Amino acid sequence: MKIDGTPYRSVWVDEHDQWSVRIIDQTKLPWSVEILRLTAVRDAAHAIRSMQVRGAPLIGAVAAYGLALGLRADASTEAMERDAALLAATRPTAVNLRWALDRMLTVLRNTRQADRVRAAYAQAQQIADEDAERNEQIGLHGLPLIEQAAAARQGSGPVRVLTHCNAGWLATVDWGTAMAPIYKAHDAGIDVHVWVDETRPRNQGAALTAFELGKHGVAHTVVSDNAGGHLMQHGQVDLVIVGADRVTRTGDAANKIGTYLKALAAHDNGVPFHVALPSSTIDWTIDDGVRDIPIEERAQSEVTTMTGRAMDGSVATIRVVPTGSPAANPAFDVTPHRLITGLITERGRTQATREGLAALFPELGPTRTRPGESGAA
Repeated sequence: MKIDGTPYRSVWVDEHDQWSVRIIDQTKLPWSVEILRLTAVRDAAHAIRSMQVRGAPLIGAVAAYGLALGLRADASTEAMERDAALLAATRPTAVNLRWALDRMLTVLRNTRQADRVRAAYAQAQQIADEDAERNEQIGLHGLPLIEQAAAARQGSGPVRVLTHCNAGWLATVDWGTAMAPIYKAHDAGIDVHVWVDETRPRNQGAALTAFELGKHGVAHTVVSDNAGGHLMQHGQVDLVIVGADRVTRTGDAANKIGTYLKALAAHDNGVPFHVALPSSTIDWTIDDGVRDIPIEERAQSEVTTMTGRAMDGSVATIRVVPTGSPAANPAFDVTPHRLITGLITERGRTQATREGLAALFPELGPTRTRPGESGAA
């Protein structure tokens, strides 16, 4: 994707030294575009933990490169396993992190120590390239949903899509998940308008999704997180598309806190609710997302303070909660599969069911039932 006409990915190997890794510092957006250079595994771990990079697919790619950076310093098996554990501990909810590290370790444990650095960079590059390709395919498979909505409107105005958090190219290596169909529709000349949830407490929608859409020329309006239900009640939302940080084998989806409430509102108002995800986001070991997906609890300060641009142009952080008032900050919630109209993947669309996912990815996940299960999703 492009920023002011310059093409970017969200992570790339530095073209000058061919071993350090570059990322866009997302904590500085939308006020400035700052490129960071990662030279060590701890740089990558910090970038993930501090949300300089975020979004499940991008976290996985950066972790893969982080392991490669660690091997440059020490390619021994002991150091490699230690570095992988360091990276794995940074964010608990997004399954892509563990998926990418497991894939890297599967290759590297079977590679001679002298060849590990080269193999690690090659595998990390492959993970990044595959993510970009998968997300573009998600865009192509999700495009018909917007085309159908446009046909139903019969030229009476734009297709109105509501999204939550940021699931665009900044959350992936390129294209995005939930945003990919929107970009494909816009580029195809379809009149589309995006309702952008602000997504408290970190405001990824207001800061990142709005930034992306504006740079790409897509019409959009930022709304408060609590406005979605109202918009749906008044017929101002044609469909909802969100991303996911982890999807169970039965189709439950963990995404940024507040997604579940949007799904409830969509269900109540008959608005289609779709989740876009690459196969790397599927956790084939979990059936019950509400019970079993670990939910990251982040710092109280994300709730008690806000950062923005002051009227004098400076960027400042201010406290918005009374001194002494504690805050809770669960970063994600889980939308049960019964509230999801469909899943959009790189292999096509399917129902949010065990059978639907297994049919698309028969080689990836277990399809047999556990003792006492009927097999019904």
